[in-house]
Amino acid sequence: MINIEAITQARHALKGHIITTPCTWTENLSRLCDCELYLKLENLQLTGSFKARGALNKLLSLNEAERAVGVIAASAGNHAQGVAHAARLLGIRAFIVMPETTPLSKLSGTRELGAEVIVHGGGYDEAYDKARELQQQHGYTFVHAFDDPQVIAGQGTIGLEIVEQLPEVDAVVVPVGGGGLISGIATAIKSIKPEVEIIGIEAERIAAMKQSVTLGKITALPMANTLADGISVARVGRQTLPIVRKWVSQIVTVNEEEIAGAVMALLEKEKILAEGAGAVGLAALFQQRLPMLKGKKVVVVVSGGNIDLTRLAHIIDRGLELDGRLARIKIVVPDKPVSIAELAAIVAAQQANIEEITQNRHAGNVGLEETELELLLQTRGKEHVAALIEAIRMRGYKVSGT
Repeated sequence: MINIEAITQARHALKGHIITTPCTWTENLSRLCDCELYLKLENLQLTGSFKARGALNKLLSLNEAERAVGVIAASAGNHAQGVAHAARLLGIRAFIVMPETTPLSKLSGTRELGAEVIVHGGGYDEAYDKARELQQQHGYTFVHAFDDPQVIAGQGTIGLEIVEQLPEVDAVVVPVGGGGLISGIATAIKSIKPEVEIIGIEAERIAAMKQSVTLGKITALPMANTLADGISVARVGRQTLPIVRKWVSQIVTVNEEEIAGAVMALLEKEKILAEGAGAVGLAALFQQRLPMLKGKKVVVVVSGGNIDLTRLAHIIDRGLELDGRLARIKIVVPDKPVSIAELAAIVAAQQANIEEITQNRHAGNVGLEETELELLLQTRGKEHVAALIEAIRMRGYKVSGT
């Protein structure tokens, strides 16, 4: 199990190579979360995530013979870019096995940093098995994404920064996948300020650490797709589980819509771009999963910002729909050209905006001389949508929201 000395050594080794990321107070989100909320912005770290710390600390520990052979890693994206960046900085050849589900932005980002990428498997664990196979064949040094003392110590430097930036911190909320990030942060902070509460957040679809802590042993889960792909790990680490059991007070989970809402809130309210894994801590606070933190000084670690733009667009659209600012409604109207004009006039009178209109004459609820129109609308919120639907009904149309 790592200790504070290893983390302090890692900080010295990394000095000048990584960014001391800001830990900023957010007035808007503090009010919404009912606590004094600070964001530790690891999305601003080199390569866009905290992984640069652990990867570089590991590669700096290699001897000349190990550097000459090269390194290999398995990753869904952020660790890949961290290893690729560190390898390029030190002149080491790097091979990265990435699962087929990896977002394109992370694949291309890793290649641009000079690593040789092998795409294999439906998830992290299959990519991991392939990387281990290649390691055995070629003698590369394996750089584990989370279950390695040097990697954990590198991530722990975040904890040292948090204590210095906010000495009066009451709780730190950390995303959890394999456990490397929270293990390092917890070890650092608990060694200096044991009264600080460390809380882990996982994606509900693949909460491997929560299950392993509950059962007292490593328990693998089936792989699952999640917006929080950076913490989509089916089996936690042998070194991380004991640390989490010792230092972490609790682990809670958040679902996909809650993650999407947090990504959108960070972008809209704070102009902070976070990937799904980086937003899970805020999602838990938004959903009142951590009521014990009310009124306390809380740091949420925004672990990364490497989100695929296509996925981001989907999250924004979904978030607008959940918030009522993007609405789909279906209306049965007489199958006449004037019907669309009449509906458009109603929508305009209610100060909404039509983005799309589609027509379906074969819908099951329409008569022979009727058609169903589906409108995609920009609105001001759920109350506005309700008022618009009522205005359409008052004109004698059958209407429903979708």
